[in-house]
Amino acid sequence: MENQPDAWAEQQRAWEARGAMTNIGVAGAFCDLIPGSGPGNPDQHCVASVYAEFAHRRGWLGPDRLLPADEHHALRTGVRRWAETDRVWADVVDEFGPPSILFGGTSPLYSKTLGYLSEDPAEPMVFFHLWNGGAPEAESSWPPEREEPVLLAVRFGGGAGGAEDGPFGESFVFTPEGQRRKGLR
Repeated sequence: MENQPDAWAEQQRAWEARGAMTNIGVAGAFCDLIPGSGPGNPDQHCVASVYAEFAHRRGWLGPDRLLPADEHHALRTGVRRWAETDRVWADVVDEFGPPSILFGGTSPLYSKTLGYLSEDPAEPMVFFHLWNGGAPEAESSWPPEREEPVLLAVRFGGGAGGAEDGPFGESFVFTPEGQRRKGLR
């Protein structure tokens, strides 16, 4: 931890205080929020996004691209309304460009999380949690239900103060599909 042994313990305490970590870790925080996530079937892309916030604040994250401050501001201020409609992976990339960081592969058959970072390191990351899998009543998640992942939620990472530093569950904006899938649990 770069000669700062207390940094990791501090981060874990902060996650616990926000509800971003439970007694079963970061995956536990996603159990009731993102379908397909949690202890029995953790969505590693969701979990990785939380750890990426920590790495970003420490200066360890090497993003593929940074959004200019005005683009990142427009994304942050407009995405709540934009997410009121169901969207898919292509819609996210068409609207906001390639992500700063991709958690998961490039195959449209699998779930993934897209992260967007500003040139201003004080600005919080914005994550798009995309899901693709089998129908809820299916015995297997293969083959996936869709040709490409559907957006379930947009999450605002901690950072610049305000709502992003509040309770973890309040940092999510769910699409209609995300709300439906949450209700199927």
